Amino acid sequence: MVSLALDSAALAETYDRVSDRQFNHGKLLIDDLQVSPGERVLDVGCGTGRLGAHVAELVGPSGEVVGVDPLPLRVALANSKRGPGFRASVGRAEDLSQFADGSFDVVFLNSVLHWLPEKLGPLREARRVLKRGGRLGISAAAKERPHDVERVLEDVLSSLGLTGTAEASGGTTHKVTSDALRSTLVLAGFPRPKLQIRTFTDHFADTEDVIAFNLASSFGNFLSNFAPADAARVRGAFEAELERRRTPEGIRLERHLIFAVARADG
Repeated sequence: MVSLALDSAALAETYDRVSDRQFNHGKLLIDDLQVSPGERVLDVGCGTGRLGAHVAELVGPSGEVVGVDPLPLRVALANSKRGPGFRASVGRAEDLSQFADGSFDVVFLNSVLHWLPEKLGPLREARRVLKRGGRLGISAAAKERPHDVERVLEDVLSSLGLTGTAEASGGTTHKVTSDALRSTLVLAGFPRPKLQIRTFTDHFADTEDVIAFNLASSFGNFLSNFAPADAARVRGAFEAELERRRTPEGIRLERHLIFAVARADG
């Protein structure tokens, strides 16, 4: 089970420091959405607000960007570090009742959907708060193309006789396929979604960087549900396998993300 109670101030600060990967692919999602000056935008799962602050620069003083996130420490960090054009509050994708119907031009979920066990409710909430013709943008881990780090961990668990314990790793256990996401978007009121899978190649300086990134990105859930002895075994074998992927540029790992953009029907 993924827990929201494992986050800490240190993890939130680490995430703000190491989240360049999510930030950079998030900027591509924002480019796809063609955010314009004067628009009102909602960042669902805003984290520490880096991408929301970037969008605030795009909409300018005549626009507005607000964010919601279920992790209070990250919301506090977002509000303390970002400029006046972006504000965040504690909230969940499943319940956007703090916002009126048809009150946003754009809603986006960047690296968020794969943390949500149920998809239709949050997507219907996004549809509700969008204006007629408003745009929804999503980036999410592609179930049909696991990240390299997930493949490495799966191989490690198998070698240690821990096959079937993937959920205990605290990873993104709620991933969705492109076909399933397309169908859910249509049901939620987005009749003609456009989807594609994009691949990103990352290079990490060392295994500690990989661990820190995964811990901060999972708000402390990575390897958290293993007993201490098993966690130590998994981590040791995981780091050894990561070293096999070292190149002159660093430890090379690929990620595969679904990018979806859709307009609210109307």
